[in-house]
Amino acid sequence: MKKVYFIVGSQDLYGRECLDTVAKDSEKMVKFLNEKLEYIAKLELMPIVETSEICIENFKKVIVDEDCIGVITWMHTFSPAKMWIKGLSLLRKPLLHLHTQYNEKLPYESIDMDFMNLNQSAHGDREYGFILARMGIIHEVVAGYYKHERVISQIKRFIEVANAIDFSRHLKVASFGNNMREVAVTDGDRVESQIKYGWECNYYALGDLVDIINHVSEVETDKKMEEYLSKYTLKTDNIKAVREQARYEVGLDKFLDKNNIGAFTDTFQDLHGLKQLPGISAQNLMARGIGFAPEGDYKTSAFSAVLMKMAKHRSGATGFIEDYTYDLTENEELELASHMLEVPPSFAATKPEIQVLPLGIGGKEDPARLVFDGVTGDGIQVTMVDMGDRFRIICADIELVKQPYKMPKLPVARIMYRHKPNFEIGTAAWCYAGGAHHSIVSTALTREDIAMFARLTDSELITIGNDTRREDLSHL
Repeated sequence: MKKVYFIVGSQDLYGRECLDTVAKDSEKMVKFLNEKLEYIAKLELMPIVETSEICIENFKKVIVDEDCIGVITWMHTFSPAKMWIKGLSLLRKPLLHLHTQYNEKLPYESIDMDFMNLNQSAHGDREYGFILARMGIIHEVVAGYYKHERVISQIKRFIEVANAIDFSRHLKVASFGNNMREVAVTDGDRVESQIKYGWECNYYALGDLVDIINHVSEVETDKKMEEYLSKYTLKTDNIKAVREQARYEVGLDKFLDKNNIGAFTDTFQDLHGLKQLPGISAQNLMARGIGFAPEGDYKTSAFSAVLMKMAKHRSGATGFIEDYTYDLTENEELELASHMLEVPPSFAATKPEIQVLPLGIGGKEDPARLVFDGVTGDGIQVTMVDMGDRFRIICADIELVKQPYKMPKLPVARIMYRHKPNFEIGTAAWCYAGGAHHSIVSTALTREDIAMFARLTDSELITIGNDTRREDLSHL
């Protein structure tokens, strides 16, 4: 279980009795929050910061504890901020400044100076906020009474994002083949990706994977086929092609597990040794949280794994998608998003079908894939692009909709959505911002989640939605 350290600030100005009360109140607060949040991560109360030395020791523990994904700080009383400087200078994990207080209401008839001194979070948190600003420490602020649902929800979001950032810092990405020839937007600086986000993106020879696939046993293939048939509807007589994909998935599983890899890419331009382009195998792995993107797009592969991790405890779908084609009926414009094969079945509105049909790219045998219509509801579309001197995240609000007509001759996963605030502004803004054709769509995450991730990783963020105006486009 991952943990978040909860560090409370005070000082010895008001005596031992005051500090004992601070400790008891802090224990009760952490106990309450754990009851609400422990299914995501456990909050662990650290010694009350009374001196610079205690602060330093607390943050040393933050550094060395691999299970600690972030820190929440709160000032119960006034806490002189100079004693936080040396401890904060050690911090390399996400920080939430919780601006709250132990009591919800003021005891108007009995309030005295003792109560004021004990419960002066308004004073202490401002002193603390200044030193965070002065030191330029990236952090999140949540303000409000800690028992209110809005505040709990925001703390929950912080923990989910912190968990995704921790996952990101340990993520390894395998590239089978390089970036698709002549394509720009899917390329990027892998060294800078590792420096900024922790992604270890390395090339692996496809032949090494093929060798593992060729040693997959019939028993292992049978077991994977049983899984497919329990989850999906078989709509083909070409069982051989489906078994080929089952072998690919078993082989990929072994390779990813052996090398501790959480995301991967392939490309239809490098399939030497494979009979098919991976279809069901990639789709099924994505449904289990493995990041994927085609054509060597390591950024989308890694980012999809991170966002799936962030959405783990939420309902809804999150995964890779590609912008494909439009219905430009005036004032009713829609986008049909899909890919040749690889869209995760988490987006399926009904039970996906296994089909085997020709694929006009890659020059290989007809691949087995999952075919389905997509879910509906509000969502976001997110992409990351390399602008040369920085990474840019672009997040657009969209509405996933039911396809207006059947598409019996389109044997791929079909996701349709409407851009916000409308097609003209939404798509123009995406183009002005340099948004890629590969992205991650989510009905589980929101723009606020992406904004927090961008803040805590110091990433540039451009958002598009109902609040985007035509005059904003020239500034993108």
